[in-house]
Amino acid sequence: MGGLAISTLSLSHFRSHRAARLAFDGRPVALVGANGAGKTNILEAISLLSPGRGLRRAAAEDFARRPEGLGWKITASVQGLGAAHDIEMQAAPGEPRALRIDGKAAPQAMLGRILRILWLVPAMDRLWIEAAEGRRRFLDRMTLSFHPDHAEAVLGYEKAMRDRNRLLKDQVSDPRWYGALEAQMAEFGQAIIANRQRAVERLMAAQEGAETAFPRAALTVTGPEGGEDLAAEDLAQAFIDSRRRDMAAGRTLAGPHRSDFRAVFAAKGVPADQSSTGEQKALLISLLLANARALAADLGKAPVLLLDEVAAHLDSDRRAALYEELCALGAQAIMTGTEPALFEPLGVRAQSFTIAEDGTESRITPT
Repeated sequence: MGGLAISTLSLSHFRSHRAARLAFDGRPVALVGANGAGKTNILEAISLLSPGRGLRRAAAEDFARRPEGLGWKITASVQGLGAAHDIEMQAAPGEPRALRIDGKAAPQAMLGRILRILWLVPAMDRLWIEAAEGRRRFLDRMTLSFHPDHAEAVLGYEKAMRDRNRLLKDQVSDPRWYGALEAQMAEFGQAIIANRQRAVERLMAAQEGAETAFPRAALTVTGPEGGEDLAAEDLAQAFIDSRRRDMAAGRTLAGPHRSDFRAVFAAKGVPADQSSTGEQKALLISLLLANARALAADLGKAPVLLLDEVAAHLDSDRRAALYEELCALGAQAIMTGTEPALFEPLGVRAQSFTIAEDGTESRITPT
């Protein structure tokens, strides 16, 4: 099975890259170089080819190369769902990102209908033991890969909630000010809850019977708002009933923005947050692979995978097993590492590039 793929990627004044161009042939890619050489900056640029703020969740102005501050630009040719596309994204100083697809201005949401990009980065290593916000974001990224309209529901809900929170902080008690906002929150919130639940079910199904060296995770979404079958009317009533309590707190205390995403190491029955560091990492990789398998089954094409420093945290057997699964999946997995030896098991099945710091900028050399 083939996969979605980045064919070419060009960067101009993006992070440490003054000017760079990479050509990929669909095989897995190893980006090798010392820490700080600019490897993750390449992954970040690719992550911006999907809806959202990318793998670092940075603002548009943060991508601009310093000290010039001239703005930045990313161009890419991609093999997308059903067709090839040319994508161009840029931002002038002080301006938001502008996106063009095949020469025409396009909204960010359109990227989710062209490509599906998943990633794991070192910042996720503490996902299971830190605040629920990070787990919700992780779940929503996976949900978005199955339901491209999920981002619009999340944005709509958050906007209406911000407006409601403003009323709560100002101690506005007139119910007429709340009605329309709570109706919007209920409509978007019900879609968020249903999308998340369907995504979890899809991930659980993709783990069943899979030939994998990584542990199966039992997954749950918990929250005060209920489950997939919760009607928008019931959610709206819950917002009405909680106004007095929310006004005392100055914010909305219940809803899908307070849900949590939990995993259990199924073979041991141990919650992820009580598992060892290595087991927690293995569960993250397992979920990424399950997400990729499910998408490949649904779309007929595997997603693009971005794996930042993943190989360094695996023993040699697990590392080789990961590479076997990626190759069997047919996914374009773009990986970073500090040593070429980390990628030796891939052999000719992968492309390799060396990333080096040259003065104040990064240099890329095919190897």
